[in-house]
Amino acid sequence: MKAKNTFIGALFIGIIGLTSCAGVPQAEVDAANAAISGAQVAGADIYLEDEFQALNDSMAVAMASLEEQKSKFFKKYDVTIEKLNAVTEQATELTANTNEVIMSLRSEITATISEVSELVAEARTLISEAPRGKEGSTALVAIKAELDAIETSMNESNEMFQSGQLKPTMEKLSVAREKASSINTELTEVISKYKTVRK
Repeated sequence: MKAKNTFIGALFIGIIGLTSCAGVPQAEVDAANAAISGAQVAGADIYLEDEFQALNDSMAVAMASLEEQKSKFFKKYDVTIEKLNAVTEQATELTANTNEVIMSLRSEITATISEVSELVAEARTLISEAPRGKEGSTALVAIKAELDAIETSMNESNEMFQSGQLKPTMEKLSVAREKASSINTELTEVISKYKTVRK
């Protein structure tokens, strides 16, 4: 009986030892960190800022869970591992989404460059049809200068695009498109009024 009790006591102590010394899930921590780094390298912190912040928040929660278990005598990392695995999955998905956003943005930039170029060319054609006169000539000189500035901005945008600065490129192109479109509208209205008066 004494031997049996001794055996049970030893077994109990062994179980306590195994439970209290449960290993820290370092592999899962490393995998989550690597996945987050991958998302950042892909540009998630730039192109999907809110989602990237949410990812970091999830990692912070997982690490808080880890620290909580490390402070306990009876350590159990099951929940922590689930959280870390979820972070890894979330980061992997975010990387894929970031790549899609970048591809879409590149296509949008290419299309906008073509659109602005066409608007500028159209504006220069409209200038040749616009009424001259003293005031008209002065206005046309100013418009030509604006078109030159838009083309300069376009060249700068293209350089930024080639260097991978996609968001600033799109912002710059959007301004150029708005200006070029405004000039075209103005010229079209002036020419229309001029032709109406001449009739």
